[in-house]
Amino acid sequence: MTRTGISWHVIISRRWSGGLNEGMNRMIQLDLRFAREAFRESELELLEPAVAAADAALRRRQVAGADFLGWLDLASRTLAAGTQALEEAAEAIRSEADVLVVVGIGGSYLGARAAFEFLKPQYYNQLPRSLRGGPELYFAGNHLSARGFRDLLRTLEGKRVYLNVISKSGTTTEPALAFRVLRAWLEQTAGHEAARKQIYVTTDAARGALKHLADVEGYPSFVVPDDVGGRYSVLTPVGLLPLAAIGVDIGQLLQGAAEAEQSLTDPRLAANAAYRYAAVRNVLYRKGLTTELFAYYEPALAYVAEWWKQLFGESEGKDGKGIFPASAGYTTDLHSLGQFVQEGRRNLFETVLRLTEPPCDLAIPSAPQMDDGLEYLAGRPFNWVNDQARLATQMAHASGGVPNLLVELPDMSERSLGQLFYFFELACAMSGQLMGVNAFDQPGVEAYKTNMFALLGKPGYELQQAALRAQLESAVT
Repeated sequence: MTRTGISWHVIISRRWSGGLNEGMNRMIQLDLRFAREAFRESELELLEPAVAAADAALRRRQVAGADFLGWLDLASRTLAAGTQALEEAAEAIRSEADVLVVVGIGGSYLGARAAFEFLKPQYYNQLPRSLRGGPELYFAGNHLSARGFRDLLRTLEGKRVYLNVISKSGTTTEPALAFRVLRAWLEQTAGHEAARKQIYVTTDAARGALKHLADVEGYPSFVVPDDVGGRYSVLTPVGLLPLAAIGVDIGQLLQGAAEAEQSLTDPRLAANAAYRYAAVRNVLYRKGLTTELFAYYEPALAYVAEWWKQLFGESEGKDGKGIFPASAGYTTDLHSLGQFVQEGRRNLFETVLRLTEPPCDLAIPSAPQMDDGLEYLAGRPFNWVNDQARLATQMAHASGGVPNLLVELPDMSERSLGQLFYFFELACAMSGQLMGVNAFDQPGVEAYKTNMFALLGKPGYELQQAALRAQLESAVT
């Protein structure tokens, strides 16, 4: 399009039409050039025996938390078994629903939301259905904000709404309360019988409050596998059902993860990028770099970062150990956090996620009359400018004493995202072994829950409530 002599050139990739980019057989790469000053190869060599031993223990299921290692070969097993039931349920939702609301917290929604924002257009919910190809998608049950519920219900008015409630037990406070609100609203607006067909449940196979309710009401149900913990569950029905319902190719997502399974079986650090990443993190941690900043240059990666933070934070943060996981969206956060990263306390390193082939591009128009000093960029593609900003920032931060680990993802396809999920899951498992913690439990999350139940007056918590009230009163006086 030409307007007042300005030429615009937009290249839209095949991702918009659901096609797959070329070069999909490429795998994730790890580039350590911006961290070379922070460690020596000999330090990694010293870790080789520990990595090999930890890998053997993981493969034999002989580590702490071994009951939750089902994710190791989950993708290949799921592909072999088939996804017909999931696909049929997803098609029913996609064809009937105006809106799908996923109700869950933590691992019950972060993976699905990460994939949704990664694979779909940024303003997906605002697009007409003809461009979306599926229902609007919203997430609930991940907070306790009355305003949040009010705003969601206003958005749902006049629309045919389906719910996908995800909880192993059905008693986790945030999603359980959200389900109460949404179920009551749905039954009031659509009727009890219609609501029974518009509520899908993903829960335990045999027990729990949500499983019992699903059996009583006849809600269509899918299973959270017993051997896969929440933060590793994105490639189970927890993530696959809502993603398939909005038109994500879950077969390709699983295929990418299965390819990563096969390519990351060699425990040698030179041959296994996930283990090399884990080993470098361990070396930096031992040197006092106890915060890891996950940096990305595409807004679509924001919830990949949130998923990553739960994965590593909940897996490593225990026994007084762990690398604190944080995230930053560049270049935006260079204007808020950049000063600290460049010259603040030297206790952090960065893991930068780079897209080798972004899904589209836009040429910068010529506008000499604007006098903004940027005419030298006229005709240049935005992606090139963004990547030069990434390169300049990595060089600056590395020279400022912040080691940078660069993870390169081939493209923004389902297959590449499947690879990425498995890459970080395996790296996290290895990192936990090297750190000497059980990477598959989360005992610390119960502490706040005990206090919350006591303060809320939950039956059975009377003694804790009295103790907390006395503690609060003494703090005031």
